[in-house]
Amino acid sequence: MRRKPSILEEKGADTMEKYDVIIIGAGPGGLAAAYALAPSRRVLVVERDLWGGTCPNYGCDPKKMLYSAVQAKAYARRMTHAGLVGEPTIDWPHLMTFKQRYTDAVPSNTLGGLVQAGITAVHGEAKFIDPVTIEVGDAVYRGQKLIVATGLQPATGNVVGHQLLGTSRDFLAMRQLPQTLAFIGAGYVSLELANIAAAAGATVHIINRSDRALRAFPAPAVAALRRNMQAAGVRFHDNVTLQEVRTTNTGLVLRGTDFELRVARAFAAVGRVPDVALHLSRADIATTAAGITVDDHLRTSNPDVYAIGDIVAKSAPKLTPVAGFEGRYVAGQLLGDTAAIDYPAQPVVVYGATEMAKVGVSIETAEAAPDRYVVHTHDAAGWYTYNRIQATTAQLTLITARATDTLAGAVVLADTAEELINLATLLINQHATMATVKQTIFAYPSAASDLQYLG
Repeated sequence: MRRKPSILEEKGADTMEKYDVIIIGAGPGGLAAAYALAPSRRVLVVERDLWGGTCPNYGCDPKKMLYSAVQAKAYARRMTHAGLVGEPTIDWPHLMTFKQRYTDAVPSNTLGGLVQAGITAVHGEAKFIDPVTIEVGDAVYRGQKLIVATGLQPATGNVVGHQLLGTSRDFLAMRQLPQTLAFIGAGYVSLELANIAAAAGATVHIINRSDRALRAFPAPAVAALRRNMQAAGVRFHDNVTLQEVRTTNTGLVLRGTDFELRVARAFAAVGRVPDVALHLSRADIATTAAGITVDDHLRTSNPDVYAIGDIVAKSAPKLTPVAGFEGRYVAGQLLGDTAAIDYPAQPVVVYGATEMAKVGVSIETAEAAPDRYVVHTHDAAGWYTYNRIQATTAQLTLITARATDTLAGAVVLADTAEELINLATLLINQHATMATVKQTIFAYPSAASDLQYLG
């Protein structure tokens, strides 16, 4: 009986190209690794979608471009009580054009940067053939080491008619803003996009299967943020289990038990799932529902393959800067470093007209260990900065280590949350004490110099 040829034989393994390192995924994590390795290694990067990955093309970067107008509008509205006459409105098509000018340049600029750095770039879907070999279309590539950095894909859930729902990518591509729309889910993506749509004039609904939003944040801060969003016109529908989505003459109808809502468009924001359509079993790479499992050196169960970024099943936040940190770390491993990965403090921000941010030890952890931590909560609405910008919501919680008085964690709800949380992150990483903070001379007047009010 004639032996069936192997995949490699069918592909023509004798003509395969060989590289020191193959990186699957050209997002922030994969790019960080590629650029660090390029001066001394022959590197191949494979990308099946847009060069640059999710964040700069249809994620955090374009989202924050839209927030430029949202935050400016909110600031202007508040300042009508302090000398500014008239409140601006958002012209959605012009705002999207502003965003598009940025995103349109990302893929070509990313590809050009790879080529200039001497990195081979191939567009197509990579699939493993064996533990160190991939196919991309009709081509075959073998690497001494490989890095999987394919990220996550939006989940749409299994509700009947889920194919009628858009994703965050669809929202960020809308040339016209629907008059009514809904977001299914109450996580980061849902709340951030809901804020944008409401500020631009749409009637916005958030359908939440429980009565809590943003479970990773402390309940009091979330409740305050939610009140601000409701004041801005966002409508929350709690404890709703959505059962079906149907089309109507004017859009969609969303139905659940004792629930019905009609909107022009609806978007699934129920989380993201690992993008693992790579035939990982052929490479002996173990996975879970949360992604690829790795050790403390980011090696997979296949010692020749590393995984970085959102594709990894990990406790570290699945964020763009974390992926970049991991990419640089793995590059260091391949260049001779041997230390296990040691993550610094990782700030997380929910963007909006009012921002919510956290870093380090959580309030829940601190309150459960009063012998180790002290929790200091401050209503900062009366601080100079928030009076100056007429912000009525400003809360700051600092968590210190009881034994050393060093800053261990922070939660900020304020217009300047991203500024203060970055400062807190630096202080945590430097093991700074609160005495050091109070003795530091910051630019005055500023949100940082307002820390003098901590007493």
